[in-house]
Amino acid sequence: MNQLSPIHDLLVIGGGINGTGIAADAAGRQLDVVLCEMNDLASATSSASTKLIHGGLRYLEQYEFKLVREALGEREVLLRNAPHLITPMRFRLPHMPHLRPKWMIRAGLFLYDSLSRRVSLPASGAIKFTDADPLAPHLKDGFEYSDAWVDDARLVVALAKLAQEKGADIRVRRKCVAATAQNGIWRVDLLDKDTGKIETVLARAIVNAAGPWVQRLFAEVAPSQTSRAVRLVKGCHIVVPRIHPGEESYMLQNDDGRVVFVIPYLHDYSLVGTTEEDFVGDPTEAAISDWERDYLVALVNQNFRQQIAIEDICHTFAGVRPLLADDEDSASKVSRDYLLELSGEEAPVLTVYGGKITTYRRLAQSAMAKLRKIFPDLGDDWTESASLPGAQFESYDALLEALGAQYPWFDSELLKRWASAYGSKTFVMLEGVRDRRGLGEDIGHGLSAREVEYLCEHEWAVDAEDILWRRSKLGMKFGPVERAKLDGYLAGRRANRGS
Repeated sequence: MNQLSPIHDLLVIGGGINGTGIAADAAGRQLDVVLCEMNDLASATSSASTKLIHGGLRYLEQYEFKLVREALGEREVLLRNAPHLITPMRFRLPHMPHLRPKWMIRAGLFLYDSLSRRVSLPASGAIKFTDADPLAPHLKDGFEYSDAWVDDARLVVALAKLAQEKGADIRVRRKCVAATAQNGIWRVDLLDKDTGKIETVLARAIVNAAGPWVQRLFAEVAPSQTSRAVRLVKGCHIVVPRIHPGEESYMLQNDDGRVVFVIPYLHDYSLVGTTEEDFVGDPTEAAISDWERDYLVALVNQNFRQQIAIEDICHTFAGVRPLLADDEDSASKVSRDYLLELSGEEAPVLTVYGGKITTYRRLAQSAMAKLRKIFPDLGDDWTESASLPGAQFESYDALLEALGAQYPWFDSELLKRWASAYGSKTFVMLEGVRDRRGLGEDIGHGLSAREVEYLCEHEWAVDAEDILWRRSKLGMKFGPVERAKLDGYLAGRRANRGS
């Protein structure tokens, strides 16, 4: 073992919501943390969600009261700590008498309102649908309740930024290829996927937050480590032109027990999902199937006046959730709760199973409680009141006003996009810009050279996929010409840096 290599406290493997959340919490308690991610931050499950911060209304039917209570409490925390990335949203639930009686839904919504203290969101209630509503004419009665929308991938990036600000070393495109323990220290080899070089990290403990790869990770790189059985469940979404003009979302019930959300998305679109099916194979190859497309289109057409067709689908995405294996026949009924397992006394490993975006902070806090056995001087809990990077503003409207006052030459829609993505960090991105020319080359649809440089220098972006689909959602607008222009800009940037 190279004694000249620094010995870190913690190596976190996995750059999704759980890995970045744990890295940030640990670094904020003065642990020396390295986080490695084999691809890009949020490149798998954490960018393929339904984009919701929610308690999980349907989990009440599965008696998951603890999970729902915890998630509802976290909903308020996250609305406060990341208001540029997480915003309140009202949901409407058409009543299907043959599926659930009204009294059952009323009781469920009463519990949903009561399990945790509501601060910023209105209570649930009954609603009557009229000809002015977008739903099909046979749907007359329903209910509405509150949850929140989140830019999932940007939340992960914000957590990585928080971890970095607290001293963590964030390394993307570093694949863990070997891990051995000697004298209580882990020696982990990371393959730099860009250069092909091997980096060695020494750490006192490892966190396996590899998501869908949680089992495979140690089976491939450290076979001496054992893990629990994980059930991989694929969820698919479609994006179609806007189905209804309002800002509310809809929760649709189906005869097979599934629920599907229809959510306003990026102004011009509706996001529809998710399906839930068991998955076998490489999670990177998960994709929507023909029957899943048909299923989502049919459910929309059963519930809305506006009809859609397969040809209307603008975009699809699929993600694989790593859930704890159980005896449930239906993938949609598998628990979304999480489990943390600490193993190995001399060379500890904390393995993360399951979890939801909404409860990532509590999961990370629970991880710290487990790690206190290895690091007894670990600091106190701190993340509940910690604003995420970019959230340093009084209100969203005040942020927009300040941006408009300082940069009056920019279009208001562009300022809104920046404010929603970067929050107060927009001022960092635009530092020194005195006019439109300060943004440099216009790559397309408001994406400038200045913004690309910011994303590469400050947010670990490397290629067009990182920028268009995870740092922004401009991939919905970019065509082949603009995409080629961005690829060319990035290639030139790499060449200049290499020279």
